Amino acid sequence: MSQSRDSGQTAAPAAAGDTTRERILTAAMEEFARHGIAGARVDRIAKLARTSKERVYAYFRGKDALYADVSAREHVVIAEATQLDPSDLPGYAGRLFDYFVARPDHHRLITWGRLEQPDTTATADDHAQALIARKIDQLRKAQQAGQLDPAWDPADVLALVNQIATTWASQPELSEAAAAHAVDPTTTARRAAVVTAVEQLFPRSR
Repeated sequence: MSQSRDSGQTAAPAAAGDTTRERILTAAMEEFARHGIAGARVDRIAKLARTSKERVYAYFRGKDALYADVSAREHVVIAEATQLDPSDLPGYAGRLFDYFVARPDHHRLITWGRLEQPDTTATADDHAQALIARKIDQLRKAQQAGQLDPAWDPADVLALVNQIATTWASQPELSEAAAAHAVDPTTTARRAAVVTAVEQLFPRSR
């Protein structure tokens, strides 16, 4: 694969009802989640999407551009599925926990990007950064409204809640150990621990 293909942005805009492009994105999500960015193969993506490598490159200039599109879409889906409520951060943490328990491959997809593209510079139109900025703004407004302790920096609040909520998704080896050795080995118990931990730090607004 040529260098120019890997470093560009999306080559062709999405068209309404463009099922080929959607199949490519769906196949790419599965491929990236399983193999990471470096390990992913465009020929496998094309085969799974029932199209050709040439067609993939007609839409995306390379794996980096394709991963960026898949990752951006996933961040939007997560935000819509979990819905940050600044007055109920324990509930938000529970929804994040549920999302990744049901979709561990989606967590792997995002983690691969953090591992393999750690020095990627965020741009103004970066979907993930825009979503993060919006959540931080929501938290800041909740502090101003007296719903959240203003002693915390809202950026720290978001980072801590996200980290607690994804504790088990990011440490599958501990999930296996908990299933074998915890007093209560159920997923329900792990979720309760996450929600309780966030409640201790950031109680629900009364």
